[in-house]
Formats: sequence, structure tokens, C-alpha cells
Amino acid sequence: MQIKQRFTQIAWKFILPVLVIIIWFILSSLNIWSTYILPTPYMVWSEFVDCIASGLIWKHVGMSLLRVVQGFFLAAIIAIPLAIVLTASHRMRILSSGMIEFFRHVPPLALLPLLILWLGIGESSKIAIVFLATVYPIFLNALMGFGEVDGKLVEMAHQYGLSKKQIFLHVTIPYAIPYIVSGLRIGLGYSWRSLIGAEMIAASSGIGYWILDAQTMARSDIVIVGIIVIGLCGIISDALFRWITHRMLSRYMTGGDVYGA
Repeated sequence: MQIKQRFTQIAWKFILPVLVIIIWFILSSLNIWSTYILPTPYMVWSEFVDCIASGLIWKHVGMSLLRVVQGFFLAAIIAIPLAIVLTASHRMRILSSGMIEFFRHVPPLALLPLLILWLGIGESSKIAIVFLATVYPIFLNALMGFGEVDGKLVEMAHQYGLSKKQIFLHVTIPYAIPYIVSGLRIGLGYSWRSLIGAEMIAASSGIGYWILDAQTMARSDIVIVGIIVIGLCGIISDALFRWITHRMLSRYMTGGDVYGA
């Protein structure tokens, strides 16, 4: 019964994509638009296979993935400890709240010209963009998790004689883990979105550069291949992240993470 339900859930997820492909095939067959504007599914599939065979996809995906991983982990190792510090110090939280709110509303790509001036057009500026796009969802979710620990649990821990350190390790962190995982998942998605924009502006490799280069050559089929590759990278990275967190943190995630795992 469980296998059947799982199969049904997977089948439902494929209904809409299949429907989109069917509509796409019908529209391209009617020749309403030229293949310059809307290439046929066969043209896109053929280009996709050619790019895999030639290794072009692996080159660009590899560069983008490396930038995402570096920016994402840099954001995580800074955002979570910062959330802990601001949770422990009410004065620091008030002092930094204005600056945090200001930069939270500034799109990372708006800072790209400055980052290029400061860091150059190499890898550092792209990693910085990923970092800026990723750090805030991780930080804000971690801050919410640490700040909304059930007071009754803390009071009970005090009654059992636990020290502040023990309460933090055995009460606060387990309570905040679903929030942290949610922030990490959201940040992982933001990292792909921001990186593609950065690669379109200042890069010589990566998926964003590949799409922009295809646009300059009027290759709409390659543009669509690039879009599909971005979506697949996002789905695979999110699924891998969920699998890892489920394996490592399942006892804290019995109700799924806040984001909706």
C-alpha cells in the first residue's frame, strides 16, 4: 500500500510537466511562431543530448556548482553563529537590527558593481553574491528558531539543574533545528537564483554565462536547455539536502522542517 501511494504521488508530480510538453509540442507543430522564437521539443532534446555528449554541460554545471557550494557554506558558517550571538545578547540584537533590516531588502545583484570593483571579475565576486543571497534566510530562520524556544521547556530544564550551556545544547539547539534546516533549504534555492544573475553579468563560464552566450547567438534551443539544467540542478541539490538532513537529523524533524519537507 505504501509503495502504491508513493508511486501515485510521483505520478502526480509528472502530470503538469508532461502536459506542458504536450502543449509545447502542439504549438510548435502549428508553426504559429518560428523555431527562432520557440524551438520544437525535439530540437531542445537533440541539443541537450549533444551538450551532454560533448561535455559542455558538465563544464558549466561544475563551475556553477562549485560557486554555489562555496557561497552556501560560507553563509551557513557565518549566519548560524551570528544568530546565536544575537540571541544571547539583546543589546547586540537591537544595535544591529537597523543594519540587518537595511541590507536584507537590498538585492545582492545591486551590489555586484561594487563587488566587481572591490573583488574583481574573478570567482570572489560571484561567491560573494551567493553569500549575500543565502546568508539572510539562514540567519533569520536560525534567529527565529533560537528566539522562540518554548519557555516551559527552559523552565523545566532549570528545575532539573541544567546549566545555561546544557540548556543551550539539549533544549535550544534541538528546538531550533527545524528552523535552521528551513533557512538552509531556502538559502540553497536563493544561491542558484542569484548565481545565475551574477554569471550573466560577469563570467566566462557557468550556466548563466552559457545562457547569455546562447542568447547572443540567437540559439533559443540552448537557452531552454540552460533553463532546464538550472531547474534540474535545483531539484537535485534540494533532494540531496533533504536526504542528508533526514539521515542526520530525523529525530528532530518528525513533523518535517518548517519550510515543508
